[in-house]
Amino acid sequence: AVRKKAEDKFYGFFGQVLKMKRKKKVIVGVTGCVAEKEREKILKKGADFVVGTRSITRIVDVLRDVESGRKVSLFEDHIEELSHAIPRYRTSKHHAWVTIIFGCDRFCTYCIVPYTRGREKSRPMEDVLLEVKELAKNGYREVTFLGQNVDAYGKDLKDGTSLAKLLEEASRIDGIERLWFITSHPTDFSEDLIDVISRNAKVAKSVHLPVQSGSNRILEKMNRRYSREFYLDLLDKIRSKVPNVSISSDIIVGFPGETDEDFEQTVDLVERAQFERLNLAMYSPREGTVAWKHFKDDVPRGVKVERLQFLLNLQKRINKRLNEKYLGKVVRIIVEARAKNGLFYGRDIRNKIIAFEGEEWMIGRFADIKIERITAGPLYGRLVWVEESVSVNT
Repeated sequence: AVRKKAEDKFYGFFGQVLKMKRKKKVIVGVTGCVAEKEREKILKKGADFVVGTRSITRIVDVLRDVESGRKVSLFEDHIEELSHAIPRYRTSKHHAWVTIIFGCDRFCTYCIVPYTRGREKSRPMEDVLLEVKELAKNGYREVTFLGQNVDAYGKDLKDGTSLAKLLEEASRIDGIERLWFITSHPTDFSEDLIDVISRNAKVAKSVHLPVQSGSNRILEKMNRRYSREFYLDLLDKIRSKVPNVSISSDIIVGFPGETDEDFEQTVDLVERAQFERLNLAMYSPREGTVAWKHFKDDVPRGVKVERLQFLLNLQKRINKRLNEKYLGKVVRIIVEARAKNGLFYGRDIRNKIIAFEGEEWMIGRFADIKIERITAGPLYGRLVWVEESVSVNT
């Protein structure tokens, strides 16, 4: 919803699916942000149904209507019907992703999410906890709480619910070993949330906190609602209470009007922040956003590419230096899967990816890895211990 590239990828894949539909009888439907934005276009191109992000609970009724010969376009708000009882498709057997808040109230000028996913609406905490308990019962050990603005969780409920309280309650559920959350907005990152990260052993010491720019002028144009000084002070506050925390971020280069001086301020912020990971993107106009309506995309593509590459190289140097402290240490991970190169990998409590030679039965178990080689990305090591007595999904 932030970048047009994702929408272009969708249409490429959609075209392939429509070709398949011409050869054999299949039902083709689309849901998500693109469906919200392009509903009429998608139906005209050949989809059997388009369903909004807040109507997904009605998918069974939609399929019945399609099978009876109707084309369906459904964009009503039924998100309150989404509960722990509705089955989910899970790609992992030990790590589950649980959406706890829908929509966004921030209205960043480059982003279309508030227009496609609506305003923020939190799930009741008791319903989220029932889902987590069911996951634990089925052998899941890690849970990531999801939201476009996850640290705003509970504010709309006006009953004292918060992300900090949810993390505390979820950590008490037997079988749940690690809790993560993503993505946070700096202005909603509370003292209580910092405290629970600091003192709760089951809450990951990893915070993804998008900054988007290091220039106050650009931050104001983006409608991010904070300054670079506020952001850097927040990092200091988090690190003072969680000394071993890993902080990652997002940055957009080439936002309309971004000058060399603006970019230099972003470089300065990256050097000061010392992120463990940094997701970088070149600005692209999104039809329907404030930036698309009011700001000219005036930074040449060549300049955008140059700035992106500069930050990539800078972040690689930072990563390599930060990773040096791992060399020779033993790190505990939960084994996730086998990579394409044949090695197994997992993440430590700071979200560091660690690869090693292992076996299939180790997936979903704790393992201790001694780090023997570092890169600017994953770490590589040798298995020194693996958990044996545990009920793990296979």
